[in-house]
Amino acid sequence: MPSSAKPLPYTDTKLVGAADFYYAINATFRFVLKKSGIEGLRRYWTDLGAGYFAPVMVRWRTGGLPAVAAYWRAFFAAEPGAEVEVHQSSDVVTLDVKVCPAIKHLRAHGREIVPCFCQHCYFVGEAMVAPAGLTVRVEGGNGSCRQTFLRHHIVSAPQDLALIKEAAC
Repeated sequence: MPSSAKPLPYTDTKLVGAADFYYAINATFRFVLKKSGIEGLRRYWTDLGAGYFAPVMVRWRTGGLPAVAAYWRAFFAAEPGAEVEVHQSSDVVTLDVKVCPAIKHLRAHGREIVPCFCQHCYFVGEAMVAPAGLTVRVEGGNGSCRQTFLRHHIVSAPQDLALIKEAAC
């Protein structure tokens, strides 16, 4: 299969991700938060979405919502412990995250979770979808949430961060 046909634009071939990576991202978020404050952490997440995820962003810009749905299906299929349903219509892609693999793993191993951890799904996701004329809205968190990807012009209000729950151990 040519790399452009794969939903995940990465070159590694592992079938399942390494859950211990969640320790690293939680620690990184804590470090950036301590050094740069919440606005610095949000800039970090936005830069991550625009920079690291640029190959995904390009696919979403050309493939639209079907590419968004295909990516998330493949992404969560490779995340250990994830329980996620991806729903797609012509106007929206919804992720029903019943069990967040990161929160599950961090809790199972007694890690103190950065309280604003779940906000990264909004800030990273928004940076990824904006060039495609899309936006994301996140509700819930702390282990389960709903992420809705839709065309930017359909939404009039910005993300209400109060709708994203703080993570707890």
